[in-house]
Parts: sequence; structure tokens; C-alpha cells
Amino acid sequence: MKIKYFGHSNFLISSDCNIIIDPFFTGNPFVDENEKDNVKPDIIIVTHAHADHVGDTEYIAKKTNAIIISNFEICNYFEKKGLKTHALHIGGKKTFPWGFIKLTPAFHGSSFADGSYGGSPAGVIVNIEGKSVYHAGDTGLSYEMKMLGETNDIYVAMLPVGDNFTMGIEDAVKAAEWLRAKIVIPMHYNTFDLIKVNVEEFEYAFRHFRLEYMKSKEETTL
Repeated sequence: MKIKYFGHSNFLISSDCNIIIDPFFTGNPFVDENEKDNVKPDIIIVTHAHADHVGDTEYIAKKTNAIIISNFEICNYFEKKGLKTHALHIGGKKTFPWGFIKLTPAFHGSSFADGSYGGSPAGVIVNIEGKSVYHAGDTGLSYEMKMLGETNDIYVAMLPVGDNFTMGIEDAVKAAEWLRAKIVIPMHYNTFDLIKVNVEEFEYAFRHFRLEYMKSKEETTL
């Protein structure tokens, strides 16, 4: 499995199936928007309807014939445009020969650029190659993350750290603790002035937490 990060909340997972999550290229300061012509996903996952997450979904789906997976309202929106979709809602899972995709709770808003309702925001678990990759979407810290850590063997967690509209660094570290992820990737930061943070603070805080967690675990075991 390969994971490529295009900035903001835009990730490409390349494996038995190529999956892009929140394909925000046009207007994304961290990537050449022409990269949208280079990605060839089989599946596009959209966590919620805000423009910086829907991004170039329509353009890429038309170009690649990819299936769009999201909540019912977002899928209905794209289905009316003649695109292939598969609707899920929170807790719902779609199984494939290579694994599954499951929507998880996220605490945020979800509306299209014109203000119309975009359904419930979501995070997503992609299980592929026997590993679970969790993309939290735009969300604040919630106790559901502890439940996800207890019921899933999460290998990679992609967590927002930009604050203001989502979790900040401190809450993201707590989320990482609850999720028990082996690898944590910060996202949704420094794209706009309102979500500018020093991501090195997250790296320091996370490394500190991991050391303290292991120490505590060893003491508990002994």
C-alpha cells in the first residue's frame, strides 16, 4: 500500500484498489492543481460537502469513471450529474474483494457551496491489504474515537490538527491515544490563515505521548 498526501485532507491510497479521499486540488496551495489529471482512482470518497473536501470530485469522476462513495445526500447530488455512486451512512459498510469502506461519526457541518444540505459529515475507515486506514474527516474530538480504537485495529490515522474548524493539536494527540494507531498523519492545517499551526508541535506532542504511553504500559504490565 502507498499513501500520498496532497495537502489539506486530500489523500491517495494506492493498492489493489486506488482510492482518493477528499480530492481538493483546485485552490489547494500545497499542490499543483494539474495533479488532478494524473490521479486515476477507482473510488472517490467524500467525507462531507464543503468545497475544500468535495474539491474536484466531479471532474475526476467524469475523467476516470470512478465510483463516488459518500453519504446519501452527496451521492444523490452527484448521481443527478450522471456519475456512479454508492451511498453509505454512519456505521454503514461496503465490502469489496480487497476489504471494505465504512463511514464513521464526525462532528462538523456539511453543506454545498450554494448552501444546500450535504448530509451528515463523516470520517471513514478503509480496510485494504488487511490494514485499516482511518481518515477522521473534519471533526472535533469525540469519545467515539475511543470506541473506534477498541473495535478496530487501526494502522494509520489521519487526523485534523488545524483548530478553529476542527480539533487542534492537543485534542488530536488525545484522539491518537484513543485510536491506538500505529502511524498518525496530521491533516487540515496551514491551508488557510484560520487553520495555521506549527505542525512540529504536533510531532513533538505525539512523540512525547507515545513515549509516556509505552512507559505507562510497561509499568502496568510489570
